[in-house]
Amino acid sequence: MAKTPTKKMKNRSIIVMGLFSVAVCVIIGYLVYYQIINYDVYQSKAIAQQTMNTTINANRGTITDCNGVELAVSSSVKTVYISPNDIDDEAQARDIALNLSEILGVDYDTVYEKTQKNNYYEIVKRKIESDVVDQVRQYISESKVSGIHLIDDTKRYYPYNNLASHVLGFVGTDNVGLDGIELVYNSYLQGTNGKLITAKNNAGSELPVEYETYVPAKDGNDIKLTIDTTIQYYLEKHIEQAREDYKCLNGAAGIIIDVNTGGILGITSKPDYDLNNYQQITDSLLLQELELFESGGAQEQEEQDGGTNEDGEDSQEQDSSMTPSEKKTELTNLMRRNKLIVDTYEPGSTFKILTASMAVEENLISDSDSFYCPGYYVVGNRRISCWKHGGHGSQNFAQAIQNSCNPAFMMIGAKIGNTTFKSYFENFGLTEKTGVDLVGEASGIFHSDSSFNEVELATASFGQRFKITPIQMITAVAAVANGGSLITPHIVKEITSTDENGKTTVVKSIDSGVKRQVISKETSEKMCALLADVVTFGSGKNAYVKGYRVAGKTGTSEKLATESSTGEEEYIASFIGFAPADDPQIAILVMLDEPNGSEYFGGLTAAPTAGKILADVLPYLEITPQYTEEELETLDTSVPAVSGLSTDEAIAAIKDSGLSYKIIGGEGTVEYQIPKSATSIPRTGTVVLYTNGKEPSATITVPDITQMSVAGAQKMITNYGLNLRTVGNESTKSTALITSQEPAAGTVVEAGTVVTAYYKNYNDVAN
Repeated sequence: MAKTPTKKMKNRSIIVMGLFSVAVCVIIGYLVYYQIINYDVYQSKAIAQQTMNTTINANRGTITDCNGVELAVSSSVKTVYISPNDIDDEAQARDIALNLSEILGVDYDTVYEKTQKNNYYEIVKRKIESDVVDQVRQYISESKVSGIHLIDDTKRYYPYNNLASHVLGFVGTDNVGLDGIELVYNSYLQGTNGKLITAKNNAGSELPVEYETYVPAKDGNDIKLTIDTTIQYYLEKHIEQAREDYKCLNGAAGIIIDVNTGGILGITSKPDYDLNNYQQITDSLLLQELELFESGGAQEQEEQDGGTNEDGEDSQEQDSSMTPSEKKTELTNLMRRNKLIVDTYEPGSTFKILTASMAVEENLISDSDSFYCPGYYVVGNRRISCWKHGGHGSQNFAQAIQNSCNPAFMMIGAKIGNTTFKSYFENFGLTEKTGVDLVGEASGIFHSDSSFNEVELATASFGQRFKITPIQMITAVAAVANGGSLITPHIVKEITSTDENGKTTVVKSIDSGVKRQVISKETSEKMCALLADVVTFGSGKNAYVKGYRVAGKTGTSEKLATESSTGEEEYIASFIGFAPADDPQIAILVMLDEPNGSEYFGGLTAAPTAGKILADVLPYLEITPQYTEEELETLDTSVPAVSGLSTDEAIAAIKDSGLSYKIIGGEGTVEYQIPKSATSIPRTGTVVLYTNGKEPSATITVPDITQMSVAGAQKMITNYGLNLRTVGNESTKSTALITSQEPAAGTVVEAGTVVTAYYKNYNDVAN
C-alpha cells in the first residue's frame, strides 16, 4: 500500500519545484537578455570572434585641369598590420618589432606594444611605397613569421608639387580632404570603401578562401577644373618673381578669369607650399625669415648675457612673446593662406573703374566735362589730397581716368550721390560673397547707411575707407568688361564618374551662373575704350603688351597701422584689367602686399607684372595680335645665311630682312657671321660680318643694362656682339628705364644671343 506523502515531503516538493521554476525563469531571463534585448551586441562579439573585417580603401577621384592634365591622383600603396593573436611567442614578437621598426621607420617600443594586444588587427604603418613593401615581404618570407599582413591602400599624390596648391588643397592620412578642392568637394572625391571579411575557426585560424566575403570599393568621382596648367604656370612664375623683386613682405597674389563664364583660369597666392609635404615650410623666403627669427632669438639670449652686439650697439629687440615653434606656426598659416579669397583690402584706385561705370550708366558725365585738380579737394571740413603733388590741373573725363585723379573722382562721386553709389556697390556684388567654390571666402565691409556721409562718399569714390575681397573686385570688373553681367566665379568645370566598363557620366556641370545685369552693354563698351587708353597713355602704361589692347587700372592703397606687419606706413599695390579691350576674354588682378622700397606704387610694380603675365598668356590663348606700324618694326625676324657671300651680297640679304649690319675686317668675303643663320632676333638687331680671317669668340659675358635708357642699352648690347629685345610700352620707350633683364648680367652666352630687357616708365604712373 502506497505511503501517503507527509506534510514535510510536500513542503520539500514545493521548495524543489519553486527552485526549479526560479532557475527556469533565470535561464529564460538570460536568454531574453542575450538573444533579444542585447542580441546586436553579442552577435557582433560572436562575429568578431569568428571573422576578421579588413577595410579596402577606395581611390579618390582624379583632379585635372581643363585640358585633362592630372593635378591630383591616387596611387596604389600598402598598409602593414599585424595580428597579435597569431604571433606565437615572446621571441617572435620581439623579432617582429625589431625588424618592422627598422624597415618602416617606426619606433620599436610602439611596434612591440602592438604585438602584445589581444586582437587580430593592429596597424603598424599606412601608405608605404613599393620599395618598402618589397622589404616587408622579404622579411616575412625569410623569417617565416606569422601575423604580419599587407593590404591594399591608396595615397594622394600631386605631380606638380606646389602648383595651384591653394586651389587643390590636401588630404589627411585617412584620405579625407582637409583644404581646397579636396575639402570642398570631398563627398564627390572620396568614394566608398570596400571590405574583406575573412572567416576563422575556433582556434582563430583563417578558413579557406571560399569562406571569404569581398565587397569591392567604389572609387570617387573625377573633377575637371577650369584652371589651365600653362596659364597657372605663367601666373605663378611672374607673381613669385614680383614678390622677390619688390620684396613683398606680406606676400603677393594674382588671378585670371574668363570674363564671360567666370571660370578661373589661374589663381595663386604666394608664399605657397608643397602639396606632397604640406606640413613643412618649403618656401625659401619663409625659411630665411624663420632662420633669421631663430638666430635672432639666440642672439637675444647672448645679448641678455653680454649686453650688446659685436659692434657695441644695442640690438634690435626680439619679440620675446613668440617662441620659434609659434613663429613656425605663424609662417605655416601664412603659406596656406589664399589672399585672394580670405583677405579683405582697400582696392584703392582700381575701384575708380566702378565709380566711372556708375557715372556713365547714370548719364551724369559727358566727354567734355572738365575737372580741375589743384592737388587736393575739400569735402565738408576735410581737405583730401591727390596722389600727385601739385595736382593735374584741368582735365576732361577721359584724362581724369588716365591720370587716376582723386579730386576728379570725388567730384564724380558727389554727382552720383550716396544712395545711388551704394545701390551700385551692392549690385556689383561687393556686399555679398561671390559664391566661388574655394575655402574660406570672406565678406567685404562697407559703411552703414547712417555713417555713409559726404566724406565717406568722397573717399569711397577712389577706393578707400572700405574693404572688399580681391575675388569680389575682379568679379565686378569682369562685369564691366563682358557687357554688364555679374557672374559667379568658379574653379570646377565638371564632375564625372566612370563605371567598371569605362563609361563616363557627367555627375555635375558648372555653368556661368549669371546673377544680374549691372550696367548696360553701351556703358561696358565705353568703359572698355576709356580703360584701354589708361594703359596706352595713362597711369597703367607699364601693363602694355605689344600687339594687344590691354584695358585696366592701377591702385596703391595704404594699410592701416593695425594691419601693417611693421606698424608703419605700408601699402598694397595692385593692377586690375582685361584684354583684348575691344573683345574682352580674360580679366587679371595682380596684388603685391607691402612691397618694400621706393617703388611701392601699383603703376611701378603691379602693372609691369601684369604686363609680363599677359604677354605670355594672350598668345597662348591664341588671341590674334594686332600690331601698330611702330610695333611691327620691332618684331623678330630670322637671320639670313650670309657666310661665304661677298660683303655686298651679304649686306643686301641683311637689309631685305630688315636688320642692321656691322663689318669687321673691311670688304671681301664673309667668313663668319654672328648671330648664326636662322636665329630669331628683333628687327632692331645687328648681324656682325667677319672678313678678317679671325674666328670670333664663341661666348660672351652679358653686361648689366638695368637702370639704363633703352637707347643706351641698345648701343652697349650691340657693342658686346649681342642683340636686344625690349619689352614695354612703345610710346614711352624714349623716357623709360630698363628694370630687369634676361639673361642676368654676368651670364655667359653664345655670341649673338638675344638679351630681353624689360623697361618701365616712371612718369605719371605712380598710382
